[in-house]
Amino acid sequence: MIKLYGYTLDPERLPRHVAFIMDGNGRWARRRFLSRNEGHKKGYQTLKTLIEFNEKLKIPYISAYAFSTENWKRSQEEVDFLMKMAGQVIDEYVDSMIEKNIRFSYTGSFERIPPDLQAKFEKAIERTKQGCYVFNIVFNYGGRKEIVDATRQIATEVAQGKLDLASISEEVFERYLYSPDIPPVDLLIRTSGELRISNFLLWESAYAELYFSKQLWPDFTPKDFCAALADYQQRQRRFGGILSENNKELNHA
Repeated sequence: MIKLYGYTLDPERLPRHVAFIMDGNGRWARRRFLSRNEGHKKGYQTLKTLIEFNEKLKIPYISAYAFSTENWKRSQEEVDFLMKMAGQVIDEYVDSMIEKNIRFSYTGSFERIPPDLQAKFEKAIERTKQGCYVFNIVFNYGGRKEIVDATRQIATEVAQGKLDLASISEEVFERYLYSPDIPPVDLLIRTSGELRISNFLLWESAYAELYFSKQLWPDFTPKDFCAALADYQQRQRRFGGILSENNKELNHA
């Protein structure tokens, strides 16, 4: 058993993939009479702390929603800052990821991404490819767009005779998603008290357990993370099936 911050966690029942919707940076800054950009800076420090804390938990996959396709609607100043900060984060953290055996992954589209930032993402992916624990940044991402993009690829290959229409299954479809090597989300955590998933990993989160924290993202701590994991371990995941009387055997009907 793992005992952290007053919580006892069963390492055999930890989620394989945890995804974060990091919400509340702007509100955190506004309450302190700071700029939204200062909130984003503090939010990055929170994310870095949690990734490093994962050394104790050893959860194989952690995803973080850093920039959505809808975020392009924000002010040009804020968008420019987020693009610049993403590059600075890569520059600052890539050596540490290599040292800590973390593999960097990117889920999203590169449309509209500045070429220099795309190059940094691709270099980080290449440099960290030997890592065992995956940090997956979900950037310039929209769940509906991902599904549409996958459908377009499949339609093109069917039209070209490279793919048989009758062979398309859920497993085949998943191969056309942005990151087919990333497993489904087991636990989806959203901060700031908002009760929605905001177009985030729609396909991948089909059977995810949802956890909503009232903490604003910059205030979300390793203790809060442990609280979410403890809550997750109290749940019974049925995946559309039913539990037998002893609550151990899963029967599908």
